[in-house]
Amino acid sequence: MSDIELYDYELPRERIAQEPLATRSDARLMLVDRKHQSIDHYYVRDLPELLTADDTLVLNNTRVIPARLVGYRTDTGGRWQGLFLQADAATGAWEVLTKTRGSLKSGETLTIQDREGRDGMLLVVVSRTDEGHLIVTPRMRAGDASLPPTEPADWLEQYGRIPLPPYIRDGHMVDADVENYQTVFADRRGSVAAPTAGLHFTQPLLKHIRDGATEIAEVTLHVGIGTFRPIAVDRLEDHTMHSEWGSIDAATANTINERREHGRCIAVGTTSVRVLESAAAGNHGGLNAWTGSTDLFIKPPYDFKAVDALMTNFHLPRSSLLVLASAFAGRDLIMEAYQIAIREEYRFFSYGDAMLIV
Repeated sequence: MSDIELYDYELPRERIAQEPLATRSDARLMLVDRKHQSIDHYYVRDLPELLTADDTLVLNNTRVIPARLVGYRTDTGGRWQGLFLQADAATGAWEVLTKTRGSLKSGETLTIQDREGRDGMLLVVVSRTDEGHLIVTPRMRAGDASLPPTEPADWLEQYGRIPLPPYIRDGHMVDADVENYQTVFADRRGSVAAPTAGLHFTQPLLKHIRDGATEIAEVTLHVGIGTFRPIAVDRLEDHTMHSEWGSIDAATANTINERREHGRCIAVGTTSVRVLESAAAGNHGGLNAWTGSTDLFIKPPYDFKAVDALMTNFHLPRSSLLVLASAFAGRDLIMEAYQIAIREEYRFFSYGDAMLIV
């Protein structure tokens, strides 16, 4: 059996959540205890009773940008869609992932339509990258007297759509997703996917946690498109991990370091784990302030330096996220938990339920 086959499982399609619950904190929460090798069942709203006054709960405050672009080739009318990946600050050019058929020529324009289907901005084709991604520059349509946005995120707020993963309604958003696919503490724009463990929190739940004296800290990791991609190689050591930008400031790092003397650092989501462990890499004295890109691939065996507990959703088979959870809890315990979750009809993936690994 290959490495990646150890992280495969069969999931009935009806277990993939297509909508969030009406109240986010009503999601189920599976408690996975590594020390006792036990599994218990709670709800996310029960989280305050599972935390202590010495714990620090670490949230990823990234904000999802409406990165999905829909429109047509201006000259031919042929349908087109793509996903904004990043912008070059120096040139203003965008890198866009697209699977549209046909050859797009340099200088050709794409007309982007807003969520109401109205013609909006233009994208002018420049070239393609070695990976086949499209390089384009944004433009206003001729005759449009309004001032063009200055930042990519501002363009996207006007003309983009929420980039839902393909397992939710084949990636097609509805108006409710604008709010539903965003954490209530989202602040720093830059992700093309939500840090989904954070979707379970409500403001009343966060207040209840603070009232119990648990510290709530924030880090940033802008989630990239690579988070959706399954591992395509047999051996984990051959997998090239995608890179994502993250940050933790000195005050947050110091707070976590101090509170870990008596309490736990509880990462909400694998994205928070990547920030914390990237900031702790090479440090024997705990966390330091850190900003940069990380391609850290956490796989067994891995010595966690900063994270003591992990709240995470149920992940896709053969994914780097499932491998990370297995590195933290042990593969056998995680795969047992997944089978129990399927049997107990937990809801899976982005809009689904969660587990807390302690």
